[in-house]
Amino acid sequence: MRTVGIVCEYNPFHLGHGKQIARIREEFGEDCAIVCAMSGNFVQRGAPAIVDKSLRAEAAVLCGADLVVELPVTTALSSAEGFAAGGVRVLSRMCGTLCFGAESADRAWLLAAAEASLSGEFPPLLRQALAQGHSFPAARQAALERMGLSGKPLSLPNNILALEYCKAILAQNSPLEIFPIWREGSYHAEKADPANPSATAVRELLLSGGDWRPFVPEPVRPLLEGAPLHTLAAGEKAILARLRTMTEGEFEALPYGSEGLWRKLMRESRRQPTLEAILTAVKSKRYTRTRLDRMVMCAFLGISKEALEAEAPYIRVLALSSRGRSVLKEAKKNGTFLNPGEGFDHPCRELEKRAGDLYGLFCTHRIEPPGIEESRRIVFPRGLR
Repeated sequence: MRTVGIVCEYNPFHLGHGKQIARIREEFGEDCAIVCAMSGNFVQRGAPAIVDKSLRAEAAVLCGADLVVELPVTTALSSAEGFAAGGVRVLSRMCGTLCFGAESADRAWLLAAAEASLSGEFPPLLRQALAQGHSFPAARQAALERMGLSGKPLSLPNNILALEYCKAILAQNSPLEIFPIWREGSYHAEKADPANPSATAVRELLLSGGDWRPFVPEPVRPLLEGAPLHTLAAGEKAILARLRTMTEGEFEALPYGSEGLWRKLMRESRRQPTLEAILTAVKSKRYTRTRLDRMVMCAFLGISKEALEAEAPYIRVLALSSRGRSVLKEAKKNGTFLNPGEGFDHPCRELEKRAGDLYGLFCTHRIEPPGIEESRRIVFPRGLR
């Protein structure tokens, strides 16, 4: 059985995600298995997912995915490089092909750029561009252009991840083949495109009371209807309480805090009244806003640099169809450790539980109680068992 993997967030699942799954089936056949490695309740931009991971996983299976497994929270809150590496690491155990969207879906160019990025020639050129005051994405673009790889805008969000997926496959010596597809529409568009909506636009409609239904597949609509929504703003006081009570040692241990950035965050956390004011005061041309957002979320969840770099020794299953069960059986034969129980004692397990308990503080309607993480069960959507 052919298996195709997708690294995703589905925040929330919309028409564009459904088109990707349909494109995979068109290319690889209706009998291929589609495995999604999905962020849990916190996503890569450093924010809570708008709806619970179980709902998002069920939506994926209802719309054609066969198996949804959870990316560890440490992977979900990593940089593009760490996010891609974590996704590739998980999917390499179960899949033969990795499918991803890109604004420049040129397979040969992406692989060439990945090889160049991993070469010894690249780091000094990158450092030179960073020393000139460029942000990391712009510095990387400049370095690759110096190496003769021009013409593709690597500052675009899907291209950034596409390159990182290719780098991770090469660095890990992964057996995954790549199947890049053109990502239509704008990733961050604030107005929903009828054919190619962005998750940003759909989230805005959900939060503002607008009509989001035309932009998500029909099976997803009942799941989102009345679902508790979660936003960063709803949990702002909880985040501020954490930042205002952290010790200097805790700030210093944060990921993304190199070059004294942790000290600047600590200083502004003790001066500014709101989260936005803190982030505005800390931001500079050199550091992207999403880096700061991830740094703050790691502070809130108690994720140190050391913890962020640790690998979870297991994979958690969120939802599956009958074909997904076959994929799991093969994964188990290959020694993959799935779904650790309550008796499993490991720092990654404790961190996941803490993140699940704290997610409820971001609910816009009511504060959800802790313990929900432990009560979740694997979803077998009706009719797909």
